[in-house]
Amino acid sequence: MANLSSFDLNLLRVLDALLIEHSTVRAGARLGLSQPAVSGALKRLRLSLGDELFFRSGQKLEATEFALSLKEPLQDILSRVEALIRAQDAFDPATAEHSFRISGSDFFAEMLMPALAEHLTAHAPSLRVHLVDLIPDDRVDTLASHDVDFALLPETPLPDWAEGQPVFSSTFSVIARKAHPRTTELALARGDVMPLDLFCDLGHVLFSTEGNPKGLGDEALARIGRERNVAMTLPVFSGVYRAVAGSDLIALLPSALAHRIAKSANLNVFEPPIRVDPARLVLIWHRRFSDSPPHLWLRSRITELLQPLNA
Repeated sequence: MANLSSFDLNLLRVLDALLIEHSTVRAGARLGLSQPAVSGALKRLRLSLGDELFFRSGQKLEATEFALSLKEPLQDILSRVEALIRAQDAFDPATAEHSFRISGSDFFAEMLMPALAEHLTAHAPSLRVHLVDLIPDDRVDTLASHDVDFALLPETPLPDWAEGQPVFSSTFSVIARKAHPRTTELALARGDVMPLDLFCDLGHVLFSTEGNPKGLGDEALARIGRERNVAMTLPVFSGVYRAVAGSDLIALLPSALAHRIAKSANLNVFEPPIRVDPARLVLIWHRRFSDSPPHLWLRSRITELLQPLNA
């Protein structure tokens, strides 16, 4: 008797066809195999299972008692496998029940999740989506450990087991509270370019999950030999704009988010005095899910919903 590790599972399809057709010729026609190929497979089955399985009786093959005992469980196993394969094409978001975890900053709580919630309510009411915090030192590896299904991150090198696609590119704007004395003194209006000296003099709040006091704005200033004063870092964007709203600090914020929250947070939005390279955001996932219909569907929806943010 062969064990599973050495048994060719393709032989089970031949055995099933022989149990139905009782003929190597007709079994071959059912499977798209030649008669010699079926006869060869039968020989291997006999050796593997330790039974004659079929014997000649006139013009047809008769099954042994052992072969007959395999017929129903074999058909059940093959039908389950077939159903499993068909399930890849049978995903229906209207009835599917899945739960997904997405790793991303609270930017996406503001800019993605409300629109995604509306879409899921209308088209996939039994899908559940959980936005979880970024893990600073383990952003990509959380995908490998099954902790999250997707991650929304700034563009980063990916390991071989991960795949990704760009979802949008974000420019940056400067935010300051409406009653800021320095912007009022200079009569700056919303949408104006903030003067470079003012931009460098004022204290900045910087979004950083790691507490890193350097960011894209500093790289842009360094190219022209200037520096800014980073007075505070915060790990969430909501903390950044709330700190700005309650103080004389300013911040660089993704432009789409800055304009979204400006009115409710009582902020003015200005253009930065230097060109800050846009941040390219990427949706990444583990390759084990690349062809999963539920994942494909949700990836497409996320990409579509974030596309309007593209700078």
